[in-house]
Amino acid sequence: MASQENNENQVENPHRLIQDRLEKMEELGQKVELYPYSYDRTHNSEQAREAEKDLVEAEGTIRFPGRIMAKRGTGKTLFIPISDEWGVLQAYFRKDELGEERFDQIKRLIDIGDWIGVEGTLFRTRTDELSVKVKDFTFLSKAIRPLPEKFHDMSLENKSRNRHLDLTMNLESRQRFKLRSTIISDIRSFFEEEDYLEVETPVLQSLYGGATARPFTTHHNALDMTLYLRIADELYLKRLVIGGLERVYEIAKDFRNEGMDRTHNPEFTMLECYAAYWDYQDMMDLTERMIRRLAQTFGNDGKLKYGELEMDFSQPFSRIRFMDALQEKTGKDLMTMSNDEVAQVAKSHGVALNKTMGRDKILDELFSELVEPELIQPTFVMDHPKELSPLAKSHRETEGLVERFELFVAGFELANSFSELNDPREQRARFMDQKALIEAGDDEAQPIDEEFLQAMEQGMPPTGGMGLGIDRLIMLLTDSNNIRDVLLFPHMRPLSDQS
Repeated sequence: MASQENNENQVENPHRLIQDRLEKMEELGQKVELYPYSYDRTHNSEQAREAEKDLVEAEGTIRFPGRIMAKRGTGKTLFIPISDEWGVLQAYFRKDELGEERFDQIKRLIDIGDWIGVEGTLFRTRTDELSVKVKDFTFLSKAIRPLPEKFHDMSLENKSRNRHLDLTMNLESRQRFKLRSTIISDIRSFFEEEDYLEVETPVLQSLYGGATARPFTTHHNALDMTLYLRIADELYLKRLVIGGLERVYEIAKDFRNEGMDRTHNPEFTMLECYAAYWDYQDMMDLTERMIRRLAQTFGNDGKLKYGELEMDFSQPFSRIRFMDALQEKTGKDLMTMSNDEVAQVAKSHGVALNKTMGRDKILDELFSELVEPELIQPTFVMDHPKELSPLAKSHRETEGLVERFELFVAGFELANSFSELNDPREQRARFMDQKALIEAGDDEAQPIDEEFLQAMEQGMPPTGGMGLGIDRLIMLLTDSNNIRDVLLFPHMRPLSDQS
């Protein structure tokens, strides 16, 4: 870690510290190559620790590169922790081993934050610290700007804005983002075992759809046309099912022009999967199998801690009906009520409404306010009102509902699924309902997609579909309270725009 004196100097006069390093750089450049092209590493820090016994017994030489994180020692010896992706390994420098000139370089000209490679043998110090007894070293890169002293204690905003410093200073951040990659890899393995084909669909679309959200808009100069960043990949994946690819999935970046909070970022990662001849019950079983497997692999025997909460994924997930849950909370049968009556119930429970909100939005807001926060254990919420789900198949038993589920854990939504609507006539009617909402001022309603309707008119088999928020899943599996903790580069307001 950088010294306290360095940190205070940086606060007082950062330009002087940078100038001092530039002067050291100029002097060092007369003696060594400042920016070599590569370095022949034999071990990273993890491999060195795993091979310690054999390396010490054989007095084997290792070559280990990384970033200098601190410097301490007496006149003729230096102890320098060197950090790489896997951890920290201490380097031990002696003047009588390196010679006066080389020792002077490491002591006087090389700073905390610089990158070096050390060559030597492993040993244990008197304090039992595994270290490299350095016989030689190679300068790899100069840090002109000093590392911050106390970045460990910085706010989430500063860590998100300066992810390179967060990863440099905080090993737990490095481990979390490496775990994210491992989790996504395991999800891919799961779908491969389930005989799904991974595919890619367009990010730039001439018409957005597949969800209720405002899109980001751009312009294609060569074609002189408006394009949208996708808000979902649903309508393209369904085209593939229509074309005969029976099981498809995509892990994709989606973009929604919406606000930011603990579980929302305008750019996020979604998993969507579709299977011919399945319905939402089949998708419910698939989702439960996948989540249980992940909890078993990355949790504690199927249990996960999330803040002060503990969820058990080893038991069958609870299943409740959307309207039943609302009736239990309000004491009202909202299915039989008019729009105005539903609005009055919402107002009585403190739900903020505006004139553009239709019955669907009001019910959704009411559910979010009264039911969602209490859904801590994994729970499938099933059978939503039709107006909430323009792409879902009508419920086979209950009029006015659709065959849909949402998976909630720890009080937030994790997944969403339908028995997919495959009657093009009904789909057109649902799109017309959405068009009416757009004309009434709802800028999140879905436009009519004629090309998708034409594809459906070629014949779409019975299909089950599911979408899952990867970022929220990673939050859950890594016990992260904010979506920014699991996104390497979350969207941030530019510093110049802040007051």
